[in-house]
Amino acid sequence: MPPRPPRRPGPRPARGKLLSRAAAAGAVARARRRGERVVFTNGCFNLLHLGHVRSLEAARRLGDRLLVGVNGDASVERLKGPGRPVVPARERAEVLAALACVDWVVVFPESTPLALIERLRPDVLAKGGDWARRGIVGREQVEGWGGRVVRLREVPGVRTTRILERAARLAGRNGPGRRR
Repeated sequence: MPPRPPRRPGPRPARGKLLSRAAAAGAVARARRRGERVVFTNGCFNLLHLGHVRSLEAARRLGDRLLVGVNGDASVERLKGPGRPVVPARERAEVLAALACVDWVVVFPESTPLALIERLRPDVLAKGGDWARRGIVGREQVEGWGGRVVRLREVPGVRTTRILERAARLAGRNGPGRRR
């Protein structure tokens, strides 16, 4: 019987990309020692959609590593209102971590990622094009230590709120428990 070829390591499991703040700070420090540029972006990512995926891929192209901050459940409710999030933070984070373009994910409980940005000191801060430059949390800090702030292209018409509204309309039209 011929020898088996060596096993190729597969992709890292998504759960292995979920980090605490302290672990993320360590990962960022190690990346910097290797000369890698770290990109940070954040959001609620309530229902992952095409706009999120394209933004995350574009953010990853701005550097060597992409770290995504995810708003915790109470934070999303404060920002988006009652009934949100639809998907719990841990699940949202793991789905994001499963994307090839994402290196690390950190859930944060605050309404903004400012404390996380200040701790991690990313080289690049990337936000969706729906954010005005002045409104990007952490912009002043990142630019202050010589980093870049980039507004990413928006995918017109693709929004979590619109998806939820459409789902509600379809559910109402089909009635509870009925299938199309």
